[in-house]
Amino acid sequence: MASATTPDGDTLNGSPGGADPDRGGGAGGAHDRRLQRLRTLALVGPAGSGKTTLAEALLVQAGALKQAGSIEKGNTVSDADPLERRMQHSLQTSAMHLDWQGLRIHLLDTPGAPDFIGQSLPALEAVESAVVVISAQGGIELMAQRMMEVAAQRERARLIVINKIDAPEVDLPGLLEQLQQVFGRECLPLNLPAAGASRVADCFFQREAAADLTVDFGSLENAHRALVEQVVEVDAGFVERYLNDGDVPATELHAPLEQALREGHLIPVCFASARSGVGVPELLDVIARLLPHPGEANPPQFLDGEGEDARPLRPRPDADRHVLAHVFKVQSDPYLGKLALLRVHQGVLRRNSQLYVGHARKPIRASHLFLLQGKEHVEIDEALPGDICALSRIDELHYDAVLHDAQEDEHLHLAPLDFPAPVHGLAISPARHGDEQRLWDLLRRLVDEDPCLRLEHAAQTNETLVYGLGELHLRVLLERLQEVYKFELKIQPPRIAYRETVAAPAEGHHRHKKQSGGAGQFGEVWLRIEPLPRGGGFEFIDQVKGGTIPGQFMPAVEKGVRQALEQGVIAGYPVVDLRVVVFDGKHHSVDSKEIAFVTAGRKALMAAVREAHPMVLEPIVQVEISAPDHAMGDITGDLAARRGQVNGTRSLVPGVMTVLGLAPLAELASYQNRLNAMTSGQGRYTVALSHYEAVPPNLQSQLMAAYKHLDDDE
Repeated sequence: MASATTPDGDTLNGSPGGADPDRGGGAGGAHDRRLQRLRTLALVGPAGSGKTTLAEALLVQAGALKQAGSIEKGNTVSDADPLERRMQHSLQTSAMHLDWQGLRIHLLDTPGAPDFIGQSLPALEAVESAVVVISAQGGIELMAQRMMEVAAQRERARLIVINKIDAPEVDLPGLLEQLQQVFGRECLPLNLPAAGASRVADCFFQREAAADLTVDFGSLENAHRALVEQVVEVDAGFVERYLNDGDVPATELHAPLEQALREGHLIPVCFASARSGVGVPELLDVIARLLPHPGEANPPQFLDGEGEDARPLRPRPDADRHVLAHVFKVQSDPYLGKLALLRVHQGVLRRNSQLYVGHARKPIRASHLFLLQGKEHVEIDEALPGDICALSRIDELHYDAVLHDAQEDEHLHLAPLDFPAPVHGLAISPARHGDEQRLWDLLRRLVDEDPCLRLEHAAQTNETLVYGLGELHLRVLLERLQEVYKFELKIQPPRIAYRETVAAPAEGHHRHKKQSGGAGQFGEVWLRIEPLPRGGGFEFIDQVKGGTIPGQFMPAVEKGVRQALEQGVIAGYPVVDLRVVVFDGKHHSVDSKEIAFVTAGRKALMAAVREAHPMVLEPIVQVEISAPDHAMGDITGDLAARRGQVNGTRSLVPGVMTVLGLAPLAELASYQNRLNAMTSGQGRYTVALSHYEAVPPNLQSQLMAAYKHLDDDE
């Protein structure tokens, strides 16, 4: 493709993104100037840190909004969903934009609850900069750590905003020190609170103008020196100049400063209060003067091809190249249909242009192209590299889709994000008989919006199963079904994602023979199964010789085997980590049909599993529990009683400890209620799948006894 890179993933023709050190980028002209006036950023961080309120303050300061809304009144730009307003928390990523000093700034406000990380992580793929918002009251929480880590992995520039600096009894110097301990000494303040947190004093760009302010802690001179020394370290020429002259003007440090941001050598820290507006104008100036435009930032991590053969490719934000855009979010509206939010990485996306989705051969037409301001849609004619926009009413679009207009780009995709596995499950059924298909369609629509939701259908019990990251995650899904789509539901208790496997090799055999007048059915299969290492998946091997099972029937045998794996054998859960080798069988020249070999393959597999020392596996999750330190004894004792183990503890904020451990997911049902009781409502916890291991014998006996196998042939 025109935007190719070297096999090592290095962009050809210049620095990352094709940028020149003087904030250039691209081939010049109007599009180049437009690119330089563009900034894209995502507000990320824990719930309650004030991201949505900060977004309101930025919009008001830039004149994009006359008056700031509030979360309590439910009238903010980004929290437009009725559930968000009622729950007073962001539940999905919202796109906004503003203009400041001749710049266009695209802004994404993301949810902060760990259950909705499937909304937050993809936002990082659409921006150059991650603005991590941390509450001066709450300190460094787990979500802030997670987003800092992922932003570093995806090579985003990072900026930390300490919000709520005017809240009572906050320890700002202590928090800054903790930031440096947790995230590194490269976390350096660009400004410092002054006059009792009623103002902020610039340490870098306008240090002289702030000299008459009395900072609340630290020293402007020391902070300035630390910043300059950190920046010049990336450029030997500036190091020599700094050593000789004692200082380098900030206006001359743009190129090394951008390099330091790209490499993570500098993580600027700003202080602000979104409620009062303190530090908000200064934050906008930092965004404008410091954060990179698309031509300066590290290019996104695209891959050409799949698996080990995939080759890194870095698109360039050049309007004259092929169109390349990525869908980072989809959402469905009962009235407006599907809306896909996308980032244009290359080329110009024009209204009514023809595009292809991945390797699809049928083009789509971009009939309606929008710029979003929360729930407001502004139709536009074109989107340039770096723009964040939306397309509506195109069913072919889905999360992670790549849009392009050149055939050679059909195998491009972004390097996959590492999402946590959904392990909390519910069985859902419609309140009214006959609504099963509508329930499935609605759930599929909602699951398509969130990569951390999974939908399954248990054929043997005719249950619809939905899995998410936690109780809140699933509760929001159910409330959306009931409130937005007016669908009445019946909910079953949480269902754990158990799995089945085997511990030893075994053989299985089944002869399927049915004669009921006319043509009959005949198929016979011999197979051998072998356990694979945990996480090994499934392998199907054909070792039949002599044509005892004709080649045209082998796909039917595999289909039957897969059916048995999906429905389970001993307890009704999917069978995993298995190699299946079909080595013999028989057929009949007249009566052998696909359906016969499907049945024979399924029942031969079931017979083999029963002889191979089958076992039930349960999900073991990594659990992180944050709570007041006085409750640690109760928490660790309770975790041990739940078959868990404590692997360590740490303290990031005075008075608050975090317990790290492992526990069976089945033992954590309604754990938040128990945690509330032990911590007077001050405890929080998150889980992430660690691995699967065998359940205790007594639990396996209970699961097997509860399972009633429904065979459609018997």
